[in-house]
Amino acid sequence: MDDLRKTGFQDRSKINMHEPHEVQYWTKHLGVSREQLQKVVDKVGNSAKAVRKELGHAQGDSAT
Repeated sequence: MDDLRKTGFQDRSKINMHEPHEVQYWTKHLGVSREQLQKVVDKVGNSAKAVRKELGHAQGDSAT
C-alpha cells in the first residue's frame, strides 16, 4: 500500500491515474484537466513520454 505522506514520484516516466497526488502533479505540469489526462492515458498508455507527445509537449519538457 502506498504511503500517502510520501508524495514524491518513484517513477516519473509513468503516470499513475490511481494516485491523486500524481494526477494533481501531472494535470498541473501538463496544463490539462483530469478528464483530458485520462483520455490521453487511455489512448496511449501511462508513459509520460507518450502522453507528452500526444499532447504536443516538447520531449525535453522537464518533469521536475
